Amino acid sequence: MAEPRFAVVRLGSLGDIVHTFPAVAALRESLRNAEIIWVTHPRWKFLIESSGLASEIWAVESRDFASVRQLIKRIRALPWNSAIDYQGLWKSALLPFLGGVQRRIGFSSKTIREFGVPVLYTDRVDSATVHIADQNGELSQRAGARNITAAFRLRVSEADKGEVLSFLRSAGIERYIVLSPGGGWRSKCWPAERFGALAQCIRESLGLRCVVNIGPGEDDLAAALRAASGTAEPLFYNAALGPLMALLCGARCIVGGDTGPLHLAIALGTPAVAIHGPTDPARNGPYHVGHAPGNTFADDIVLRAPGGVTSHKRDNRTAESMLAIDVDSVFEAVRRRIGASA
Repeated sequence: MAEPRFAVVRLGSLGDIVHTFPAVAALRESLRNAEIIWVTHPRWKFLIESSGLASEIWAVESRDFASVRQLIKRIRALPWNSAIDYQGLWKSALLPFLGGVQRRIGFSSKTIREFGVPVLYTDRVDSATVHIADQNGELSQRAGARNITAAFRLRVSEADKGEVLSFLRSAGIERYIVLSPGGGWRSKCWPAERFGALAQCIRESLGLRCVVNIGPGEDDLAAALRAASGTAEPLFYNAALGPLMALLCGARCIVGGDTGPLHLAIALGTPAVAIHGPTDPARNGPYHVGHAPGNTFADDIVLRAPGGVTSHKRDNRTAESMLAIDVDSVFEAVRRRIGASA
């Protein structure tokens, strides 16, 4: 009898893929010999490979008609037990639908944000859980997983570790904290000037240098952070995903908003201080597999202003709830998270 074959669809982005790993790990744990083919954007192929969860990774550029047509042709060429759309968007749900997969699992309209998408699914799951990683796991459970999530491990190459070690040594850094001021939505970003002031507090009070992860298009954040950092001498780092993973692995702690690098660091086992504003940490906060109900964040510290309003509107202005969190509060959280004495 042939082993089961599943198409799992999660095209992006970084943090969302990290929050999909526990669900796919549950599928792999229950169906060890299953063929799991992960459909994603080419940018994230390396990350998914590092998890070891997928039998194959099929990359597709959803804005390129030729790429989509080729992928649909590949899907149609194979028999499938089911397809699981963890993304819940028209662009992701259409792929298995047009590919002719008979059983298509996705979220119901109760959970999904894009109107009408569930019409493309044969199995529509009403989520009973809160965190997005657990909700993803409910889709895996519908497909046959015993549990909604399972543990996974991301591999970091020795070459990437060596590259980062050389980079840090050249700057005279051994112990460090990673700051991640950027993000896809600026409304979710704590002000760069406050990150700079935080770097100064960390250097003066804890004797630690800060390494700042800066992504494409975030030069303005880097300039503002540097200008506010006094004598902290933050080191700025912009590298490919492999070296970034190595950098995060070695950090004493990461400080950031609800963004991909923070969730990636947590998946790698790095202690975290998460600063939340418009997104609800109960749904999008730090996630640890096997957490007890009500203890989603494990030992990580989540800061959110009382009365913070949840919104998924992509805004270029910093949310008021982010502005309500001061530097002293974040520094104290860092001190507690790394176990430093007052």
